[in-house]
Amino acid sequence: MPKNSKVVKRDLDDEVIESVKDLLSNEDSSDDAFKKSELMVDDQEEKDVDVEEGSDVEDERPAWNSKLQYILAQVGFSVGLGNVWRFPYLCQKNGGGAYLVPYLILLLIIGIPLFFLELSVGQRIRRGSIGVWNYISPKLGGIGFASCVVCFFVALYYNVIIGWSLFYFSQSFQHPLPWDQCPLVKNTSHTFVEPECEKSSATTYYWYREALNISSSLSESGGLNWKMTICLLAAWVMVCLAMIKGIQSSGKIMYFSSLFPYVVLLCFLIRGLLLNGSVDGIRHMFTPKLEIMLEPKVWREAATQVFFALGLGFGGVIAFSSYNKRDNNCHFDAVLVSFINFFTSVLATLVVFAVLGFKANIINEKCVIQNSEKILKLLKTGNLSQDMIPHHINFSSITAEDYNLVYDIIQKVKEEEFDSLGLKSCQIEDELNKAVQGTGLAFIAFTEAMTHFPASPFWSVMFFLMLVNLGLGSMFGTIEGIITPIVDTFKVRKEILTVICCSVAFFIGLIFVQRSGNYFVTMFDDYSATLPLLIVVILENIAITRIYGIDKFMEDLKDMLGFSPSQYYYYMWKYVSPLVLLLLLVASIVQMGLSPPGYNAWIEDTAIEEFHSYPTWGMIICISLMVLAILPVPIVFMVRRCNLIDDSSGSLAAVSYKRGRIIKEPINLEGDNTSLIHGKSPSEVPSPNFGKNIYRKQTGSPTLDTAPNGRYGIGYLMADMPDMPESDL
Repeated sequence: MPKNSKVVKRDLDDEVIESVKDLLSNEDSSDDAFKKSELMVDDQEEKDVDVEEGSDVEDERPAWNSKLQYILAQVGFSVGLGNVWRFPYLCQKNGGGAYLVPYLILLLIIGIPLFFLELSVGQRIRRGSIGVWNYISPKLGGIGFASCVVCFFVALYYNVIIGWSLFYFSQSFQHPLPWDQCPLVKNTSHTFVEPECEKSSATTYYWYREALNISSSLSESGGLNWKMTICLLAAWVMVCLAMIKGIQSSGKIMYFSSLFPYVVLLCFLIRGLLLNGSVDGIRHMFTPKLEIMLEPKVWREAATQVFFALGLGFGGVIAFSSYNKRDNNCHFDAVLVSFINFFTSVLATLVVFAVLGFKANIINEKCVIQNSEKILKLLKTGNLSQDMIPHHINFSSITAEDYNLVYDIIQKVKEEEFDSLGLKSCQIEDELNKAVQGTGLAFIAFTEAMTHFPASPFWSVMFFLMLVNLGLGSMFGTIEGIITPIVDTFKVRKEILTVICCSVAFFIGLIFVQRSGNYFVTMFDDYSATLPLLIVVILENIAITRIYGIDKFMEDLKDMLGFSPSQYYYYMWKYVSPLVLLLLLVASIVQMGLSPPGYNAWIEDTAIEEFHSYPTWGMIICISLMVLAILPVPIVFMVRRCNLIDDSSGSLAAVSYKRGRIIKEPINLEGDNTSLIHGKSPSEVPSPNFGKNIYRKQTGSPTLDTAPNGRYGIGYLMADMPDMPESDL
């Protein structure tokens, strides 16, 4: 019904109701279904009802309480731990400030268009990922199932990271922090520093030995780590309680979980800028290395980061947008959330390198002091001449600049025997070039820097509470990408499904809290998502542009948004994005083939990491993760293609009418039983062949018995024929 004809529509509705009453009065009185004031053929209660825009009938699908709540949910899902501990690492590794150029270009080419695509289909069709792609083409319904499988795999290990953060958060209420100093070991004769800690560092030792109690290989299970098991249970309980009522419960929590990280990041940035050496870190961060920007590897890593930063392919974006009104401006949402994500990454990068610059200065000062003492000893023993040392140098209060001056002089004079002197070059840049990513950044580098902060427990509490909130925001979207499609498709109770899903995930997740669990986290992170998600998004793009039709999709967007989207998106979706995604898929496969499959194992005796190749059974798991994630696509395609499952019922069991209009599509049609949900134009849709013919056509009337939206319904049919004599009923 047109948007601007509400008065006419109400008149038609009244006519429809009267006509239905006449119809019901002429039906067989023994049919209980026709004794009701409204025709509801489906026996089960339908809560998730799809209604047309402009209808007076309330949409019974849950909806966001406000636009702000929805935006915060999308931001919380897209902004995650990767913004804090992967983007800064990639920026530092791939040309500093120059890395932002390929990142922004790829954000415009694949990030925003594909994010807009997922928002649009979710909002237009108002279903989760399974329902959306079934609507486009049932043969492609496996795309939604594949998204659910990937979401489940990611949720398994992602919540373990939240558990780690909860553990560190609980240990932060101590002064000094427990990872501030190496522990002492006592024996019968004397006390000494723990050898493993002395060989590494206090924060490294605490992470590997106290927190993870890690084993020395993937094959050595070592049993459950009970501390991390409790933390994992707590993490899943938090997720379950937040998600049990769907967006009605998780939406309210988004106000805190999405906004709190920004408060912490801003506090850390202000505090970091006041620290000695923070400017060195930021300068190092944004000093562009333009030559690196031209390497293909930089563009591949930038594309991968754009892809995962926005949560494309997971189904969470589609699930969240499916609770929107159909006239919501999802184009504005796509651009807004994408750039919020980008600026969050830049903000996190500033914070990380301000803190790492401070840490590098601390380490550099220790290096200068230790090597200055070596020089004094060499001067006393006569290995070095006092004449080499400039007169203004005072070793009792030597600066980094003075030390480097002395170092350069000694290196030139003692060129042949310089290596035997054991002196080190103390450069801040050398420390900053050691910037790490992932858990190494959060649980080792950052924790070490915070031990030097005034009021370090407070900053530690804030930091790990921020990590918990970042993780939970992403987990809500990930779990929504599992729950919403299943609820929409199989009509199970959301509360029960949420509890079952979280319980099963917790028990499977126990493999990640063994002493060897960290190695399984690495395995799942490397193999469970990258390739499957790329394939999912490529198929999503093809489904819209080739199967559904890009021209028809653009018309749908115009009808939904009230304006025509830029032709830029037309060309991006049809040509550029699929090509870039295919190139990224090929590059990822090549990279995976060239990189030896393995993991870094922590060796207790040497207190360093060593690269180990996966055992045979480990490789089987890696391959199985990728295969299982993408397997639903060909399975569903073959099942639909070969009609292995006959879902025709020959009745009206899956059709419901309310106020004279259809609110759920019939499942049994003549010929192609999928043509209706394909969204074909009315001229292409065959007439329905229901088991009971509940209405008759007027003689000489058009052959098309559809509502204006291409759906079949009594009310619309009869509203279109107001002059039909009652005798014809």
